[in-house]
Amino acid sequence: MNDFMDRYTDEELIARFQQGDEYAFEEIVNRFKDRLKNFVYRYLSSEEAAEDVVQDTFLRVYQKKHMYRNIAKFSTWIYTIAGNLAKTELRKRKRRKMYSLDDLGLEDKEYEIPSEDFAPEEGVEGEFTEAEIQTAIDQLSEKFKTVIILRDIQELSYDEISNIVGVPVGTVKSRINRGRLKLQEKLRHLRSSESEKASKKS
Repeated sequence: MNDFMDRYTDEELIARFQQGDEYAFEEIVNRFKDRLKNFVYRYLSSEEAAEDVVQDTFLRVYQKKHMYRNIAKFSTWIYTIAGNLAKTELRKRKRRKMYSLDDLGLEDKEYEIPSEDFAPEEGVEGEFTEAEIQTAIDQLSEKFKTVIILRDIQELSYDEISNIVGVPVGTVKSRINRGRLKLQEKLRHLRSSESEKASKKS
């Protein structure tokens, strides 16, 4: 059955599910569960919490399947649901600190960066660990964190991100540029702090 379902687009699958095809829903889960778990994990830094949010996401899709309209990509719709649930979980837990005023309430401005292909998971100059990258992502404010995760980790298009976060494409690009710069700054600060601690111990 899975091989049979492979031929359908995401939009065709949700349409089949809206018509009562339970196998179509199973295929949707198979296609998106890993991507959504990775997406949500970047918000919550907890595999268990990410799994719970992803399960809730699929439950919402199951219960509200008829709310989807084929005027946007299905992936945009499901990422929006998962993102909203992840943000709600963050607010409930109140486990995020207020980091720096630089992350709060500034107007969006365009910043040029050296490479359009910057990817956090590859680190800056290949020198940072996955744990350091996740710590730095955690320290970004929500508006920067969301677009960095969606673009550089989930590799969604600017148009999709625009639809998910509800801001114009130009603002998305601006936030990505600023978010990348802030992420690089935080990674370097983390490394500098670790070096200072190591020096004190020696």
